[in-house]
Amino acid sequence: MRTTLSACLENRPSRGVPRIALVAAAVLTVPAFLVGPSAAGVSGTTPTAATARSSTATAPTGAVSPVSSPAATATARASSPTASARAASPTPTPTASSTAMAAGLTTEQTRTRSATITPAPRKPRSFCGGKLTFGTVNTCRLIIGQAQDTWTLTTTADSDVLYLQVVEMSGVSLTIRVNHQDGWKACELSAYHEYLEQCRLGPAGAYTLTVSIKGGSGKGAYTLSTESRRTPSTCGQLPADAFSWASAGISGTLSAGSAARCFTFDQPIGSKLFIAEPHERDRTGLRAEITDARHQWLCESHYADFDCTLSSAGPYRIFIQHIDGKATAYNLRLPRISQAVGCPTLPLAPFGDPGAAVGRGRLEPYERACHSFTTTTATQVMVRISPSSLDWRLYDDAGRYICDQGSVEYCNLPAAGRYTLLPWSGSYSTARDYQVAVTPLHRVDGCGASTGTSWDQPTLQVRLTSPVQATCHPFQGRAGDRVVAYTGPVETVEWLVDQSGNRICTNWSPRDGGCVLPADGTYRMIWTPSRWVSDSLDPTYQVQIRRLTDAAGCPTLVPGGYDAAPELTGIRCRAVEIAEAGDYRLRTVSANNNAVSSWMYDREGQRVCLPGRCSLPTAGRYTLVFEPQGVVENHVEHAAALLPWVPTGCATVSDTGWRDAPHRSEFQVAGQVNCLQLTSPAGSRVVRSEPVEGFADRRTETRVVDATGTEVCDWPNTTSCALIGQAPFFALIHGVINKPTATYAMTFSRVDGPPACPVLTRAVETAVTTGADRFVVCFSIPADQHAAMESFTWKRTAGTGAADVSVFDSQGRWSCGRTGLEIEGTRTCSLPDGPVTVLLETDGKDATYRLTHRDASAPTT
Repeated sequence: MRTTLSACLENRPSRGVPRIALVAAAVLTVPAFLVGPSAAGVSGTTPTAATARSSTATAPTGAVSPVSSPAATATARASSPTASARAASPTPTPTASSTAMAAGLTTEQTRTRSATITPAPRKPRSFCGGKLTFGTVNTCRLIIGQAQDTWTLTTTADSDVLYLQVVEMSGVSLTIRVNHQDGWKACELSAYHEYLEQCRLGPAGAYTLTVSIKGGSGKGAYTLSTESRRTPSTCGQLPADAFSWASAGISGTLSAGSAARCFTFDQPIGSKLFIAEPHERDRTGLRAEITDARHQWLCESHYADFDCTLSSAGPYRIFIQHIDGKATAYNLRLPRISQAVGCPTLPLAPFGDPGAAVGRGRLEPYERACHSFTTTTATQVMVRISPSSLDWRLYDDAGRYICDQGSVEYCNLPAAGRYTLLPWSGSYSTARDYQVAVTPLHRVDGCGASTGTSWDQPTLQVRLTSPVQATCHPFQGRAGDRVVAYTGPVETVEWLVDQSGNRICTNWSPRDGGCVLPADGTYRMIWTPSRWVSDSLDPTYQVQIRRLTDAAGCPTLVPGGYDAAPELTGIRCRAVEIAEAGDYRLRTVSANNNAVSSWMYDREGQRVCLPGRCSLPTAGRYTLVFEPQGVVENHVEHAAALLPWVPTGCATVSDTGWRDAPHRSEFQVAGQVNCLQLTSPAGSRVVRSEPVEGFADRRTETRVVDATGTEVCDWPNTTSCALIGQAPFFALIHGVINKPTATYAMTFSRVDGPPACPVLTRAVETAVTTGADRFVVCFSIPADQHAAMESFTWKRTAGTGAADVSVFDSQGRWSCGRTGLEIEGTRTCSLPDGPVTVLLETDGKDATYRLTHRDASAPTT
């Protein structure tokens, strides 16, 4: 069998291969046939052939060797160095002998199988790298795939801290690995990070920075810059002016991609500074960091309201950085809090109108201002700032913290000397104007005239002239007196001080029994508005100083009776005379019948009880004090009803009000409480009905109590009242807000037990006539005359007014209805087994209605 060249090409041209390509393939194939036994002798093997055999599996004996494609063989050779060398040499011109040799090839010649040689993988190409110099920004315009850019730097100081700024210009996230020249890793950093990166190095020497793409795919660009904490590239000297509150600051521009800008300065050890600018990274992206002479971190400006104490020796350095590496203009200010300079002097303010003793300024967001004042003695001071939402801190001249807005009640100046007050704007997004004043409590200049503590004393009128004003009123007190203070309508803060300005009580209020005076003498009540009054409102407020012990100037109050009108009068207290100890029912209201908070005190000023159940332990005198919110004027009237806890002298009312005449009565004045005794036994249920057009028109509120005075239920918050407890039961009736005087009518109907009302026949229209004396009509439905689902329909056929239906089961429990008065309507109810009671309630107007009921599940005709 002979193998020919045409057989290698399948003896025909391919459609996809031009004839010239076939010829080229044939030419390239010829040298392959010359490498083998026929070319080197019977036992000879060229190195090339040996290599091919070692990398190719040997075919089994007798198997036909597959024919290699000339094109594939040419490709393999072209991929090898040998093939490349051959491709570079000139192609010899065919001769007759060579042609004959090619024609003489026979099947007895042995062919070696050619193998495809896989080229070695290329190392990812790096386009960037080199030597880094501190303070220089290096730009890499391309990093791709798994490439690793290698940069080198040298530090001459041990334990250096490397400020590193990598700005990802496009595309991908980067990782930076820092290794010492000996191979160990100093740190590994992510370029995308909330803060600028720092890397703490080890011994001095060479370090390698390797930059790679996180994940090893994609492409991007970046800038890289480094700076040394111990040996910075440059470090400017800060002038003394940078530490003044009046300084405009040191300005410059941080170039794009820069790692840090260094300045050096010196101050006395222990000095306290405020990093005024750059002060808050969320606003500009700038931050600052201060280090000491040992290159140790002292403080930074991450936190906007952060004081920096130079607790170790200098000289000091401050490094300015931008977390995103942007080109940013900066302004550097480090005003000193200790021995502060450049602060406007703030005169101490008198009480009343502070006049010129007010500090003013404008605060930008995250900014502090400075004011200084001097005292000649240790004292307590009141610091007032407007707007009140602004914060402030107070320091002594050595920079020691004294107090702030959260501890203003305890702002004690420990010694005479100079103090520094720093208002702070916080995180507000806009600039705000402010005012501030400091008033020492030991001084009395500006105080008002002395006042008494009797309850009938005229109310003091105070006019506000400044939002930072403090008002002072002296009064005489005796040891053991309990005094209280009231203000209105402006909300205020009250301080009680002795003649020296020392606080007597720091946490007191009328409900806590006021403040006990330690000795006889002159005291002063100090007032400040807790918030400024708008210019559109009257800036005048009222204040009172009153004594709870042996209270004087109060109108007299004695226990009264039900259905009796209490006294409505001014002055916010009552001298209560109790002939017999026991429990009383106390109700306190304003002139329009609105409930008002009040407290009952004994002769020593101790709180005894609140409105409701008031237990008075002994006979004697007590003091009742009204506390309407924001109202302190003596002419404002109030009423108090002090009644026996268990009702007495109450008229009896029937529980068949649907049949009997209604009960009618009236309220003569605010605070009056009327009562009725119910005739229904314990365990029964009753319904109260009133001839009203709706909830807004009601005249009364009613509470039911048992024979011990314990409340059982109340209307309008119930439908049927279960009389649980000890009989007899009483209905306590009082008026509603804004209706202090009114007449009313009501009935009570028992709705449990065997029905006593007429039967309402199914599917038959029943005519009902109502009026002022018959505003509720009662019917019963036996158990066998209603379905599980029943519809009740009413329609007014004559007269005026409206009505509603309510249905109760055999136990007196409400089932449905009482939705709202209407001229006509239908209520569909799910009814339990047993008899039910139906009430048609109206507004008391003369009218005629037609009432019927039917099985709601049955079809209508």
